[in-house]
Amino acid sequence: MPVLEEILVEQLQDLLHAEGQLVKALPKMARAANDPGLKDAFQKHLEETKGHVERLKQAFELLGAKAKAKPCRGMQGLVEEGQETIDQGKEKPDVAADLALAVAAQKVEHYEIAGYGSVRTIAEQLDQKKVARLLAQTLAEEEKTDKLLTKISSPLLEEANQPEEVEQT
Repeated sequence: MPVLEEILVEQLQDLLHAEGQLVKALPKMARAANDPGLKDAFQKHLEETKGHVERLKQAFELLGAKAKAKPCRGMQGLVEEGQETIDQGKEKPDVAADLALAVAAQKVEHYEIAGYGSVRTIAEQLDQKKVARLLAQTLAEEEKTDKLLTKISSPLLEEANQPEEVEQT
């Protein structure tokens, strides 16, 4: 197998493991979210993520490679941070907890955007058009989710930035 194809397969294995971790983490994030829009975004992205796993399996098939996950330590760290955010959010006002969750989720999206953008470029370089299309489709969904999280965060930021009302005695 040419070296560039080896790199592509290794990176796809890494992404497969990353997506598998998210399939487990997203339901926890959805349960922790207070804002209905944020909760809904996590639930919707869980379904998309399951589709990402299926697309990755298709990419392996097209490349004639085994769909075997390789431990993704980067995502593992991001998922651990997400769990910390959930735990710490229990002690915070709802809006602050939701903002922290949105930040944690956007870190994940940015990691995935970098990963999918890179592997799509490698697939294009190898003239693996079908694989590149699958990866581009997932990349577009990750970018859309990132934009949605930004949109959801905007009113939360405004609410969090309001001065607290001082009780009159």
